[in-house]
Amino acid sequence: MKIGILQTGHVPQELAGDFSDYDAMFAQLLGGDGRSFVGYDVENGVLPDSPDAADGWVITGSRHGAYEDHAWIALLETLIRDIAASGRPLIGVCFGHQIIAQALGGKVEKFSGGWSVGRCEYTMGERTVALNAWHQDQVTQCPPTARVVGSSAFCENAMLAYGDHIWTVQPHPEYNADFIDGLARTRGKGVVPAPLLDAIGQTRDLPVDSAEIAAHMIHILTQTETAP
Repeated sequence: MKIGILQTGHVPQELAGDFSDYDAMFAQLLGGDGRSFVGYDVENGVLPDSPDAADGWVITGSRHGAYEDHAWIALLETLIRDIAASGRPLIGVCFGHQIIAQALGGKVEKFSGGWSVGRCEYTMGERTVALNAWHQDQVTQCPPTARVVGSSAFCENAMLAYGDHIWTVQPHPEYNADFIDGLARTRGKGVVPAPLLDAIGQTRDLPVDSAEIAAHMIHILTQTETAP
């Protein structure tokens, strides 16, 4: 199976020597069982010609807001609608979660409650899962075709499903605690309130459920047969 990674952002330059870029993070998270990956630098205007270029798709996080006026965002929204219509599986994470919702009729905006950073807990079905988060923007209005499958008191629409072939998540299963620390050093100071940055250290060594969420993402990517 070939999975296309639509890369809408890049690891901060200050961290590039210590961490892989986002496409490689997802390849590591979702690799195995013969799955291969092809990346598209969407942030720099590189997009596939059609949904047929891969069997399934993943949209990464980004420093940009889904509501920003960039030509590549409009092109990506068109591609998202084409992927949705094709029946091919699609996963969105953070910005990916938001841009899919926006493309399909939802609303994304800066959350009035502020930032969520570090390890956070979410209700997913009958259990609680923990993932690392780094965001202020949220999906504040769900598209009509979406159903909420994960939430928290801070992030009501944290996980969304559209039928059985599109699944999106606001926090980051691909981020580990070291990378969150790096974001706090390079992108957090002066932007994220200092008490939130300080609180990251209190939970950084607690376990997260990235492996479980990755398994669910792989299930979405591989269970749905490609539409003819």
